[in-house]
Amino acid sequence: MEVKQEPTARIGMVNYINVAPIYETWKEQVCHPEWVIFEAPPAELNRLLAAAAIDLGFVSAYEYAARPHQYKIMADLSISATGPVGSVFLFSSLPPEQLDNQLILLTGQSDTSVALLRIILEEFVKVRPKYLRGEIFAPCAPDCKPAAVLAIGDEALRLSADPQRPYSIQIDLGEFWHQQTGMPFVFAVCAVREDFLQADRATAQAVHQRLLSCRDQGLTHLPEICTKAAPRIPGMTVAVCYNYLQSIEYDLGPAKQQALAKFFELLIQRGEADPAALPLKLFF
Repeated sequence: MEVKQEPTARIGMVNYINVAPIYETWKEQVCHPEWVIFEAPPAELNRLLAAAAIDLGFVSAYEYAARPHQYKIMADLSISATGPVGSVFLFSSLPPEQLDNQLILLTGQSDTSVALLRIILEEFVKVRPKYLRGEIFAPCAPDCKPAAVLAIGDEALRLSADPQRPYSIQIDLGEFWHQQTGMPFVFAVCAVREDFLQADRATAQAVHQRLLSCRDQGLTHLPEICTKAAPRIPGMTVAVCYNYLQSIEYDLGPAKQQALAKFFELLIQRGEADPAALPLKLFF
């Protein structure tokens, strides 16, 4: 009788193609059946990590800011961009400065992008829209048609490629942040629970090193990665996928740490993050 092996690490992996350079390489090269992968959108991984249903993984940067006592950030890993990110868009029928008191439908799949959009509109543009969290592709009642929609990840890629989308204006949030601050933006970090580190630091270090290795190898084989990832988005060509993934950055160097701290400072000032989020706690 086969005995099922208990997991020694439960790892959250975002189920968008922006992690393909890491995850496609992981699936090919990492043979650790006791390391169990959970694929989900960022908001779901946030919930799982907070509930200790996973031990570590890629989560919204906002999740760390909300519960910094529970986590450390794995060094030199992120999902970020310096300028346009290509998959976090506000699709709008009005210019940003005309969105005051207008309804915006917010994706339910990410907390970081929602917080970033509110900072952009409320702090930079100085407007106060109305917000509704929901499913981007769900039918909407005629009397609540939003003036704009925030979409991320594969949803945003599908909308961006759709010539029939009802919104004439497309704003890349990574680009807007960079124009306002001169900084990159960190959308996701790889966070590890403090209690997992106390229980099994060696496994956390081993997983961390494999993630770094997969990232480095994946980026050196990006054209091959794109042949696997592109078919997941209807109509996406390998060339378009390659251009998109080239805009995504996966490090967490000094510039990214500074940008993350800036984002957290704004969240703290707005009462939307725990002040203990700063200074950043990194796990090496």
